[in-house]
Amino acid sequence: MAEAQIPSLLRPLPDGIVPAEQIARTEKRWLLLMVGMLAAMMVVVVVTGVTHAIRPPSNVETIDPTTLHLSGEFVESNLGTAPEPDGSLTVRMIADQYAFVPDCVNVAVDTPVKFRLTSTDVIHGFLLPATNVNTMVVPAFVAEVRTRFTRPGVYRMPCNEFCGNGHHGMWARVNVVPKEQFQALAPTERSSCVQR
Repeated sequence: MAEAQIPSLLRPLPDGIVPAEQIARTEKRWLLLMVGMLAAMMVVVVVTGVTHAIRPPSNVETIDPTTLHLSGEFVESNLGTAPEPDGSLTVRMIADQYAFVPDCVNVAVDTPVKFRLTSTDVIHGFLLPATNVNTMVVPAFVAEVRTRFTRPGVYRMPCNEFCGNGHHGMWARVNVVPKEQFQALAPTERSSCVQR
């Protein structure tokens, strides 16, 4: 009886039917390809994790939060927007429970802007909705974020890290004005803008 069934197994397969051995080879190839891709991704994750642990990708500048207002970059007279020789703008701000100092800054439209921030007390968040600006402001470190505003307007800037009971009221503004208007304001309005 078994001998009678063997010849029926050797019959040619109908058109469109692939032999099981060929399917098994194809599945093994795809499995090897997927395992190879998974291994490559794991190598990328491990290498990235190790290199970022050695040297974090963000700007790692330290500062003494207890004396930053006495001398150096973050003294009160140096806060706000300052034009740089290359035509860009640098905005220096301090995050403090429960305010940004200054609470409003002017910048020019279509100009590279570098925000430099530090905190005197706890971790704060710095977020400008509808832009690429979002960072944590950590005591003893200087956070740096770069952007360019493409249209004039007022950008409300909340603290987006819980910093205490008054966190909900910690807001500031970035007033983006046309270049001509900014050049008229720059010599007189360094650290704050007129309340509207």
